[in-house]
Amino acid sequence: MTAPTQTTPGPTQGRSQGTVQAATPGVGSPDAVLSPVVTGDGTTGRGRTADRWRRARWTLLVLGVLALVVAVLAVQRPVTSATPYAPDNAQPNGARAVAQVLGRQGVEVRHVTRVADAVAAAGAGTTLLVTPGSLLLPEQVDALAGVDADLVLLGADDELVHAATDGAVSRTPGAAAPAFAVEPSCDLPLATRAGALALAPGLRAEPGATDVTLCWPVDGSAALARVELPGSAGGRFVTAVDDPSFVTNGTVLDDGDAALALGLLGAQETLVWLVPDPLDTSSTGEAGAPSAGAGILPPWAGVVGLWALLVVLVAAVWRARRLGPLVAEELPVVVRAAETTRGRGRLYRRARSRGHAAAGLRAATAETVARRLGVPRSADATALTDAVARASGRSAHDVADLLYGPPPHDDDALTELARRLDTLESEVHRS
Repeated sequence: MTAPTQTTPGPTQGRSQGTVQAATPGVGSPDAVLSPVVTGDGTTGRGRTADRWRRARWTLLVLGVLALVVAVLAVQRPVTSATPYAPDNAQPNGARAVAQVLGRQGVEVRHVTRVADAVAAAGAGTTLLVTPGSLLLPEQVDALAGVDADLVLLGADDELVHAATDGAVSRTPGAAAPAFAVEPSCDLPLATRAGALALAPGLRAEPGATDVTLCWPVDGSAALARVELPGSAGGRFVTAVDDPSFVTNGTVLDDGDAALALGLLGAQETLVWLVPDPLDTSSTGEAGAPSAGAGILPPWAGVVGLWALLVVLVAAVWRARRLGPLVAEELPVVVRAAETTRGRGRLYRRARSRGHAAAGLRAATAETVARRLGVPRSADATALTDAVARASGRSAHDVADLLYGPPPHDDDALTELARRLDTLESEVHRS
């Protein structure tokens, strides 16, 4: 056993505070029957470690499995998304089928989510597709309406339609799709190739507008409206379709939806496909420039943030299960040692911590007699026991039982132990 090295408060008879650390007696020692008690309450360091491992192993296993799953998902992250009308969304509400067919036909599809990137990429000789999204800011509407590219608006709100068509077209929302396919009733080549469609109407020409072409009319409104406007490189077309379902994977094979989608979006060699980000506040500027919204953060910031939040929650649940170790703290006022000893003794008594109280008493006695006899702190329990036995005239077994014996089982036994330790101290004198 090692000599006393740490101290914790003891409760009775004004003894100095302390905690005894005991180790296994030396090989061949006559006191080998001693238990390797650490704190006087019947536990050992190995037993404590095993108990902590039993309590924590399932938590560590769950965290390890969770980390493995996250790592696998990060490595095998799919190339598709779940954003509606996105060209990389393979679900029924996505438009991956149309985007892939356009790519095989030689059309370069550029998927962007910020208005500034779309405006920067949509030059003359390109097509800019604006899919349905959240409400756009006024400056974003003006930026999209002023591009030199052919503009295709799917399910756009009235502000964007009105601004993009220079006030020639407006929306009449609320119209339902017809129960049967309707002929285009216009002379646009893409409408003629598509034929009869069952698209919900919602567009009408403003009074006095003579350069508007309406297709698939139903009850005074139409499903498609096209306007030719001047641009920096000549004329450009602005086409609005109030029902965007014809480009989705779930309905693109219905009637002539595929023909309309390919004819409308494949007219130019470059297609800029804008799926507005709800957090985007950019309007104009260089492509990739940071905005005041989500553009400041990299694309993986959201996933990392969610993972960090999960780790914090798991750590909070794990650490909230116990108060943690006691922290030594200076008292705000000076308290006499006798009052502190009695107070701690009452706490031990209320908690019935006889093992800790006995450990404190034994540690104080061991430290006192070891100092008197000149036994170094690195000496084991056998050396200290032999030295005390020689100095006091007691047997080594009696001394070992007093200093390293089992914890008392009741208050009377604790009192008797304190008395016997006092007697032992009085019998040991400085050599």
